[in-house]
Amino acid sequence: MDYLAQHGLTLLLIAVYVGLIIYIGWHFQKRASQNVNEYYLANRKIPGWVVSLAFFSTFISTSTYIGQAGESFKYGLSWAYVALFWVVFCMISWLVMGPRMRSQSIRLKSVTVPDYFHLRYQSNLSKSIRVLSSFIILFATLWYMTGIAKGGANLLNTVLEVDYGLGAFILIFFTCGYTMAGGMYGVMWTDAVQGILMFIVAIIMLIIPFYFAGGYSPLMEKLANLQHVTADGNPIGDGMMTFGGVASMYYIIAIGLTIGMKQVSDPKLIIRFYSIKDKASMKFAMTWTPVFLGISLICVMCVGALVHVMVSDEEAAYLINNTDEVVGVMFNKLNSPTVSGICMMGLFAAGMSSLASVTFIAGTSIVKDIWNIWKPMEEKKIVGRTKWAMLGYCVVVFLFTLYPPAGVVEMSSFAGSVFAASFFPTIFGGLYLRWGTDIGALSSMVAGMVVNVIWRFGIRFNFEGMEQVHEVFPAFVVSFLVYVVASKLTSNRVPDKEHLKLVFS
Repeated sequence: MDYLAQHGLTLLLIAVYVGLIIYIGWHFQKRASQNVNEYYLANRKIPGWVVSLAFFSTFISTSTYIGQAGESFKYGLSWAYVALFWVVFCMISWLVMGPRMRSQSIRLKSVTVPDYFHLRYQSNLSKSIRVLSSFIILFATLWYMTGIAKGGANLLNTVLEVDYGLGAFILIFFTCGYTMAGGMYGVMWTDAVQGILMFIVAIIMLIIPFYFAGGYSPLMEKLANLQHVTADGNPIGDGMMTFGGVASMYYIIAIGLTIGMKQVSDPKLIIRFYSIKDKASMKFAMTWTPVFLGISLICVMCVGALVHVMVSDEEAAYLINNTDEVVGVMFNKLNSPTVSGICMMGLFAAGMSSLASVTFIAGTSIVKDIWNIWKPMEEKKIVGRTKWAMLGYCVVVFLFTLYPPAGVVEMSSFAGSVFAASFFPTIFGGLYLRWGTDIGALSSMVAGMVVNVIWRFGIRFNFEGMEQVHEVFPAFVVSFLVYVVASKLTSNRVPDKEHLKLVFS
């Protein structure tokens, strides 16, 4: 009874939210199950405002609302500069990638990102490119989903005292259920609802430390004279407010690039361009997505630094090395079931919106881009098998989440680095470079993947002074150079003029 008295309102609000999201997913079940085009792309008829909110809510997940918010507890208000990189990449994604990806996917009749590679780089190696890109998606997505689930499970444990494993199970499999049911319709419309909630909660989260401290002036005065220490044991002083005071600018740039570049290379975001309704919808989303993203990020990226005024020296010493728990501690300190309940709804939304999208992408990659290539199947079987593939993949993610290999931010940034290095040259080349070849695409993907893995697991943490050199830098440079050089050396493999006319008309 004591537990319900303390957490009953929060649990009720979360239950209402989860019930609404599951209802939306099941509402679209019949329509989504009609055929592959309906299930995979929502028949390319999603309104611009829905796509805009879905793009925003999918990109900034639990790893942002919990992981990135917590990181600013360690790195100060300088961490907000990460948001600047992300907004810039959002604009690049919608202005440079979106319009061409939508039009080319329609002309090529592409329904997934791997099959875009197959259809764009038309050759006897196209199927190999498609299958390889699918395996890269499954590898990177495993890290990303684990990061999201870890962040959500930690929050449930801190705020509601839910066992970590049970929290991860609830988050992963509730999301899997409505995603399996509604397909792309369910993913997009639930993401839009979640995007609205996340936008509101981002603003509330920023207000909490100011309210706790008694206003703007008292908070800033306390923040400028902290007695807390950094992870190295040095006094913070005014470091939270000083640019670069406790954060390496190099690391800020690295996280800004690795995660920001996902917007121009991550299949779960690129596929949004496939489903948008028309040019008017594209224009709306192109204008408003960076606005939604920018406002939310500025709020969230500053929260952790401000939480310093809410905790004791002992609590700060613990949190500086456990930043994934900062947001949960903030809610506990506020001790308001109503605010905590509303914010928990938003944080659930942040996790579920991204989990749904990556679960969907994993399922389509397994069935449409690996299984169907290896052993072609009737179209009527594809949707059903995609649903089972999603469930199977979520089981793997859940097991991985029980023993996460790194923190939320590190797992998310590694996944972003893999996508950026492995896919961006091939996507950009496909959209803009007529002379790009299949060999260039295949070689670039292999190079991006290999350099990422070698740098992270063999070099970055094993050689002194290399820890701050994020894998995205060498991997992206090598991958892009390989794409250019390999394509130029195999110019005889450029698709024929008729095919290029279809692609670029």
